[in-house]
Amino acid sequence: MIQRDALAILESGVSTLLTGAAGTGKTHVLNQFIQRGKADGKHIAITATTGLAATHLNGSTIHSWAGIGIQDELPHSFGKNLSKQRRELINKADVLIIDEISMLHDFRLDLINQAMREARDSEEPFGGVQVILCGDFFQLPPINRGDSRYGGFVTESQSWQEGSFEVCYLHEQYRQADDQYYTDILNGIREGSLMRSQLDRLRAREASVKDSHSVTRLLTTNVDVDAINQKKLQELDGDIHSYEMSTTGSARYVEQLKRSCLASETLQLKLGASVMCIKNNPEKKYVNGSLGTVVDFEPDTDYPIVRLLNGKTITIRPEAWELRDGDKKRAGLTQLPIRLAWAITVHKSQGMTLDAAQIDLSKAFVEGMGYVALSRVRSLDNLTLDGINNMALRTSPYAREIDVTLRSTSEVTHRNHQKIIDDWQKAEEERKKRPAKTQKNSGNWAQKLEKMRQEYPNAYRPWRTKDDETLIKLFQIDSDIGKLSKEFGRHPGSIEKRLEKLLGIEAK
Repeated sequence: MIQRDALAILESGVSTLLTGAAGTGKTHVLNQFIQRGKADGKHIAITATTGLAATHLNGSTIHSWAGIGIQDELPHSFGKNLSKQRRELINKADVLIIDEISMLHDFRLDLINQAMREARDSEEPFGGVQVILCGDFFQLPPINRGDSRYGGFVTESQSWQEGSFEVCYLHEQYRQADDQYYTDILNGIREGSLMRSQLDRLRAREASVKDSHSVTRLLTTNVDVDAINQKKLQELDGDIHSYEMSTTGSARYVEQLKRSCLASETLQLKLGASVMCIKNNPEKKYVNGSLGTVVDFEPDTDYPIVRLLNGKTITIRPEAWELRDGDKKRAGLTQLPIRLAWAITVHKSQGMTLDAAQIDLSKAFVEGMGYVALSRVRSLDNLTLDGINNMALRTSPYAREIDVTLRSTSEVTHRNHQKIIDDWQKAEEERKKRPAKTQKNSGNWAQKLEKMRQEYPNAYRPWRTKDDETLIKLFQIDSDIGKLSKEFGRHPGSIEKRLEKLLGIEAK
């Protein structure tokens, strides 16, 4: 199924599994659906199975949104003890999105179903809400620990067996579109049918040589990643440039957002540092996973100037991340949308497209890990292997089994919805002619930040050392917060908090 047809089916209102191989554009379709749905006034609850995946969509974890936490069973008193706020959030939703569905246990999808039925006082599946599951079962599976209930893929759940979901299986490859041979290798890993010649070509990449300053290394453990990044930074000459994260919201939600985000609390850079963009730029100057090297620092702001691998040279400016619970913003943070990129874990690379990578799969320990890592790269020529074990080439036998069913079910879905697809395509021509709808008090954080900076140009921008020194001097001369606000182009509250941090006093 192509992306356009999948979008038409999603917009018809049916609950759906949106799936397909890595690089087929599942997240792109989701983002289109979310943007268009919100413009039409729908309340869309955006969630994912992990905090990291949730931040990519500016959402929350499904466990938090549904109020089920990490419980293996719902208590009998769940509905009675559900907070008024949580009940309102669930009742307000027109659509529930759950991304990275391969990592959700089957029994937890049933718990979500049960929780939504109780919260909405409805016997309909998921309380009558349209549910969109998104993910690829060949990627990372549910994690089972000895001290908790065992679970498999959501296709084994009672909710799935009840036939609540249509299937849209995307088949067009975008990430490896220019390298069919590499696409065939990845498909061979997916299907468990990798040919000897393909394996030899893959292992030949162990002998390839890449410039380690411009190619990200993917490893399986955080310890190895942190050690490499710090060692490489220390080896560079020159001064360290530091950028502090700014946050809003209660401490509990801020900490949750920090754990779910690739942004650093304190980002340290030097001239020549290898960096990776960790967010899609609204102006499309870079995408999540773009690689580059710090070549300079902007004189007035000290923002890093990065030369990307595609040849573009851009100034990296602060971006914002949000933790949302339904329509409510729980926490926000602002930081430069880059991180040191000599190394990153395979888990944190999920969802990224990398221009090039040096991958060590000698310690791969779970089915699907190798496929996730290898499928991040656009082509075989841009891949270097430090090592690869047998586990790295394995995918779940059950994923292979259900993949056949999902593909055939997707074909049935396409046939059954052909008229809806045709009507949707006709309506699109009319939709393009209509002016975009606007809602009062709506807009994403980027839009709000842009409006805020019309009055306070430096709102949510990092404080530099020389700014702090100037602030202290001026405050000692004249403690008028209003004057300092105009001088620094920042909200009075921001000035007060900075003075409190620097001097340990309240500036009111």
